Amino acid sequence: MAASGQADSRGMRRRGLLKAALPLGATATALGAWPATATATATGNSPSAAPVRRGRDRIDVHCHLIPDFYRRSLSAHGITEIGGVPVPAWSPALAVGFMNRYGIQTQVVSVSEPGVTYLPSAKDRVAMAQRLNTYTSQDLVHTTSAHLRGRFGGFAVLPLGETVDEQDVSHAVTEARRAVRDLKLDGVGIFSSYGGTYLGDPVFAPLMKALDDLGAMVFIHPSTPQGYPDLGLPPFLYEFTFDTTRALVNMLYKGVYRRYPRIRWLAAHAGGTLPYISYRTSLLTLTPAIAQQVGAAGLDDSSPSFRGLFYDTALSPAPQAMKSVRELAGTEHVLFATDWPFTSALFLTAGDPAPQLDETFSPAERLAVERSNALAQFPALAARIGAERA
Repeated sequence: MAASGQADSRGMRRRGLLKAALPLGATATALGAWPATATATATGNSPSAAPVRRGRDRIDVHCHLIPDFYRRSLSAHGITEIGGVPVPAWSPALAVGFMNRYGIQTQVVSVSEPGVTYLPSAKDRVAMAQRLNTYTSQDLVHTTSAHLRGRFGGFAVLPLGETVDEQDVSHAVTEARRAVRDLKLDGVGIFSSYGGTYLGDPVFAPLMKALDDLGAMVFIHPSTPQGYPDLGLPPFLYEFTFDTTRALVNMLYKGVYRRYPRIRWLAAHAGGTLPYISYRTSLLTLTPAIAQQVGAAGLDDSSPSFRGLFYDTALSPAPQAMKSVRELAGTEHVLFATDWPFTSALFLTAGDPAPQLDETFSPAERLAVERSNALAQFPALAARIGAERA
């Protein structure tokens, strides 16, 4: 399994490289270490024009929880790294400390890969998914703790395995309904692929129907693909982006966006490579003959389905990614994210967690990206924290 800590040569190279590279990269290019006065912005705003942040106002829609019972289960199955990164420390107190340092009011947490796919039986997967979702709801999202109240939202994890079958999908439907209706979580998390079966595959149809009935916000997180080329690099570095792209493109051509229009899709890491190649990957949806008939020749034929997706800024705040996302989907479809705690090494200095966003967005647009866009898409969260929706 890609998420395991087995001491094969590939894993040893990944771990050795990661341990050597992360401290160097964090020192040189840490997301939180760049001073706000480093550069003027591409939108014409000088650094001094940046909005003054008062207290905590950011909503972080892509970050992860690793409760102790889940960490012990991972370890018992030999899983010590995820995406080539050692499983990081996490606790509610650590999460609140991180949020306080970076002006984040609320984190919408989810379970990263491997989710519960590492568990061998459907019964075990259902039990762990239920335990994780109940914990997220009772101990974080709807907690009675004054210290934690209002600091967390949550995406449900589904009891899907490495080999997806009708039974797994049926269990996933049941848990998605329980998580949204009974546990009052803010949405559902799903991986780009499960053992080589990608979103868009017909096996997921009952789950897509249930998510559409729920009108759910569905967060697509990448997974490590099977049989990827071994470059001796941790797969989170690039394979995650490619796997997200595969899922998003596959769903387009399998008609998922068209058949299930009430699902709102949030694509991790700026949609992988999709914004940059959205035109190319949409070419089969509008043939030259059809283009001539509808007078669309010469226009940007990028799929409107891709324009309707939401994209987060996790590990992608630089203008190379954000300008592509903005061109494709517009500022209102961009949501702030940090991917903490897997990105802990990138956040060394308190303050602005993503100053590179100034190179793409105006001060008002940054406030939308970092707060009001999320409040509009997560109305229950907005109500819990007493915030007005945009």
